[in-house]
Amino acid sequence: MTSTWIQYIAAGVFGLALLHTFFAKVFKRLAHRYPRHAGLLHLLGEVEIVFGVWAAVLIVMMALVAGGGAALAYTESRNYTEPLFVFVVMIIAATRPIVAFVMYTIDKLARWMPADDAVARVWLGLSLVPLSGSLVTEPAAMTIAALVLGPQVFRQSVPEWHKYSVLGVLFVNISIGGTLTAYAAPPVLMVASAWNWDSLFMLSHIGWKAAVAVVINATLATFLIGKSVRGLPDTGWEGSPRDMSASAIATHIAFLAAIVVFSHHPVIFVAIFLFFIGCVQAYPRSQDRLLIKEAISVAFFLAGLVILGGMQQWWLQPLVSGLEPAHLFISASALTAITDNAALTYLGSLIASMSDEAKYMLVTGAVVGGGLTIIANAPNPVGAALLREGFRDESIGAAGLLAAALLPTMIAAAMFFFF
Repeated sequence: MTSTWIQYIAAGVFGLALLHTFFAKVFKRLAHRYPRHAGLLHLLGEVEIVFGVWAAVLIVMMALVAGGGAALAYTESRNYTEPLFVFVVMIIAATRPIVAFVMYTIDKLARWMPADDAVARVWLGLSLVPLSGSLVTEPAAMTIAALVLGPQVFRQSVPEWHKYSVLGVLFVNISIGGTLTAYAAPPVLMVASAWNWDSLFMLSHIGWKAAVAVVINATLATFLIGKSVRGLPDTGWEGSPRDMSASAIATHIAFLAAIVVFSHHPVIFVAIFLFFIGCVQAYPRSQDRLLIKEAISVAFFLAGLVILGGMQQWWLQPLVSGLEPAHLFISASALTAITDNAALTYLGSLIASMSDEAKYMLVTGAVVGGGLTIIANAPNPVGAALLREGFRDESIGAAGLLAAALLPTMIAAAMFFFF
């Protein structure tokens, strides 16, 4: 009986956390109205802290119902590799040598394209960078894309709905852009080993469709906001590869590559990260401020999602296993909006005797819905943390993101479902 009550409590707390994400922007507005409590209200308005806060509430309630030992045992039984990895890769991918090199490359490519340079940079940030997530992982691609697009689109002079349009496309494209390989997208990673899906399988069955959808989405979004960004100067990043040594760029790329290679081994990639911090301290002239605060808030968000999501298996798995393949695709896309898509595919990997068609529908449906909400895909909080200052009240509205992501989601769904 106790375990049943804990399941119900966990589902209720999870529902409250979801409601909090949709109403986070309200707390930001209340902070201006009630300056005496502005600090607390601003904190509650940060989407990145929502699931961490409610995970703490769940652990306390579990301790009261089942005892402190049971609550502690559950907390320690969770796998926190993904939050740790996102924390590490976000910091390294956002360092000055990495970002300056990427932006310099994008600027060069933009000048070769038959379009205004600023418009071309936006298109590349929405297409090439998300597709690169299949190599450097989605969190790294999200970090780079946000830093590329930030100075171009997320500015005061750009209409708010244009910003939401770009954000919706970015989130969708990052979610599907990592499916060209078997290790870069979290929802694919959860099933690749269990279902023997290698990178060749991903590219031939799913990846090429994702690439087509990414290009279509990026082209439509760039056409939509072209007038708002046309004629803008270069990226605004202070520095280029010429401002630092080739060894600094090569060293940072090597650290990033090593982190990606050992992404499933937290003891190793955390040790590599500590060596990286030492290198940064030794050569500060090649660095700007590390995104420690932003990375911690994103990792806190994901760790909270791990704790809360781990208690939803009792209702999610029966729901997933009882659907026909076509219905499974639609349901997976919708469920992803209210739960992390990697958690959804992980539950699917536990279902015995699942048909190949059902496996395909589950995974593609999960990645298709990865842009609908901030919690739908693990890298989304990274983008939100880096870009939210460009929005009114420095907060991203859940309803605005959902509306902006619907069209690119439908385009991606059509590619996966009909081809």
